[in-house]
Amino acid sequence: MGESYEPLFETKQAKGRLAYKLFACSMLVGICLIWFYRATHVPGWGEQGRWAWMGIFIAELWFGFYWIITQSVRWSPIHHYTHTEKLSQRDEIELPNVDIFVCTADPIAEPPTLVISTVLSAMAYNYPPEKLSVYLSDDAGSVLTFYSLWEASHFAKHWIPFCKKYNVEPRSPAAYFSKLCDPHDACSPTEWSSMKNLYEEMANRIDSVVMLGKIPEELGANKGFSEWSSGMTSRNHPPIVQILIDGRDQGLIDRDGNALPTLVYVAREKRPQHHHNFKAGAMNALIRASSEISNSPIILNVDCDMYSNNSESIRHALCFFLDEENGHDIGFVQYPQLFHNITKNDLYDNSLNVITQVDHPGLDSWGGTLYIGTGCFHRRETLSGRKYGKDYKEDWKRGVERKTTSSACMLEERAKSLVTCTYEHNTQWGQEIGLKYDCAVEDVITGLLIQCRGWKSVFINLQRKAFLGVAPTTLAESLVQYKRWSEGNFQIVLSKYCPFILGRGKIKLGLQMGYCIYGLWAPNSLPTLYYLVIPSLCLLKGISLFPKITSPWFVPFAYVTIGKHVYGLVESLQCGNTLAGWWNSQRMWIFRRTTSFLYGIIATILKLLGISKMGFIITAKVSDGDASKRYEQEVMEFGSSSSMFVIIAAIAMLNLFCLVGGLRKLVVDGRIMGLEPLFIQILLCGLVVAIHLPVYEALFIRKDKGSLPLSVTFLSLGFAMLASLLTIV
Repeated sequence: MGESYEPLFETKQAKGRLAYKLFACSMLVGICLIWFYRATHVPGWGEQGRWAWMGIFIAELWFGFYWIITQSVRWSPIHHYTHTEKLSQRDEIELPNVDIFVCTADPIAEPPTLVISTVLSAMAYNYPPEKLSVYLSDDAGSVLTFYSLWEASHFAKHWIPFCKKYNVEPRSPAAYFSKLCDPHDACSPTEWSSMKNLYEEMANRIDSVVMLGKIPEELGANKGFSEWSSGMTSRNHPPIVQILIDGRDQGLIDRDGNALPTLVYVAREKRPQHHHNFKAGAMNALIRASSEISNSPIILNVDCDMYSNNSESIRHALCFFLDEENGHDIGFVQYPQLFHNITKNDLYDNSLNVITQVDHPGLDSWGGTLYIGTGCFHRRETLSGRKYGKDYKEDWKRGVERKTTSSACMLEERAKSLVTCTYEHNTQWGQEIGLKYDCAVEDVITGLLIQCRGWKSVFINLQRKAFLGVAPTTLAESLVQYKRWSEGNFQIVLSKYCPFILGRGKIKLGLQMGYCIYGLWAPNSLPTLYYLVIPSLCLLKGISLFPKITSPWFVPFAYVTIGKHVYGLVESLQCGNTLAGWWNSQRMWIFRRTTSFLYGIIATILKLLGISKMGFIITAKVSDGDASKRYEQEVMEFGSSSSMFVIIAAIAMLNLFCLVGGLRKLVVDGRIMGLEPLFIQILLCGLVVAIHLPVYEALFIRKDKGSLPLSVTFLSLGFAMLASLLTIV
């Protein structure tokens, strides 16, 4: 090191923080004034609205507290910049081996053609192929998925040299040959068309096999395919490990004579009587299987739809791990979770732009960002439960000297023994080793445990995005996804793994607060529901819950409300959203808090009481043609009588009734001057009505399959009318 040391990355502070801190302090003063007003203006005993006032005071106490928690990520964010050109000056032999894990669980919800495109993009990284091993975990144990990977192993011999010869981006063939990409590469049109035909022929064969539900009979006797028998199901099958491409075999080369990455299919054993621990169990099985086959010191895991969009992302991540001065305690490097199918105005607020560009850099400033379950590079040691110590020294040559004396068949058999359903019994797997079990967000809690063992993490967001996936294209899918996230994060807060308990003295207070931004998503549902319902009902009855616009106390309410939303709008625009996209995010903020987060808090409480058990719902990566068209046209997709939609529609109808009824009562009674004390409630109710306009369209105007069914219309109308009548009476 010494004078020859050159840093492989640098860290810079975000600009404009002094101005923001002054603004945040002024907001805090406004919040405190609101609290003081609520505490000193409580209606007396027997006065109308006393209990409504007390409830809204509690809601505002919570909102203020939660706002303070969110400041942890906005206080002093940082950004990292890598120097891959300095890494390139090093001998390629010195670079560590990398294992890449791709997880899939359902060949219907996650089509095999999508899965293998992700696998092929991982095999085609701009990295020495002999140092890459790609593992596909198929939790369904489907022969259809294995067949698809077998096809991909042959296509890879043409695709990888094509990508490297012409520096293709992205290296997912599905993305590259789609209409989203421009075929303006250095290759000739003939060669481009030839490669596209090869891919489409392979994709058609796979789609045909998936549609038939069985593989061609002539393949049944081939190595690998004979592992499947007629009695096997996705929940009941033996362990299967197949090395389709052995990177050690010098006879296995691509069409240009170069080595190929190792490619391995893994289906861990599953039996009905044994709990399989969902994705966390699959990841832990891969950690063990890969330790026998390649044992690389670096592990990258990606979701099956999250293809590599930047062939240099491995080298960017290694800039952190291999930095001699500042990389020794970095446990994992997290890339953002981004999507290629976001609409112009981000209809369902799935882009995660603000989380990516604000939250993660803010968390990074406190010594670590979240592990979000995909697009993450780990040291193998961190996933093996190792604690960081100053005397720790990484063995970067691990996996370089592969077990040349063991044949592929021997490695397969040894790996099989590590992925049986009983292997983990009476071990620390799922507790102290590997990904943590018994949590809906196994990734977040695992990252927290790694950080509490002394490791740091970093977040990097490249100009050319490292990974792109598929975002939910229906409202129901988006809400269910956030329900799982909110449930899992709230479960962490209520457990012994609460960041304020587990992290005390181990991670910084700012990082503890940062984790609680997501951990407290679920409780946000209750004060939000109160704020959406009670002020509107009080408007209908003519009860004022806010100061008059001529009162000095109106100022802090106006300042905090306008300041928060104007800053949120500016922040959203700076992150790349449109004005309409920001408005859509406000709508989804309400939808999630009143449904996803409400269900999350209920599910968590039921689990704590032992009434229900944790489940895992796979987000579908495909939708029907009509729904896809509506999504592209930015028309909200309802289409079912889900209880979540009943809640959304009921709130929409209640606020519409209260707004119309409240204004009518004031006009009919000749109390136009009475608008002043009710101004804030009228404005609040009006904004709620405006934000629910797509719901009214789905209830009464639209006739397509994405509209709300009559059952939801009747239920929401009934609830709104009943609540309104009870209030008036």
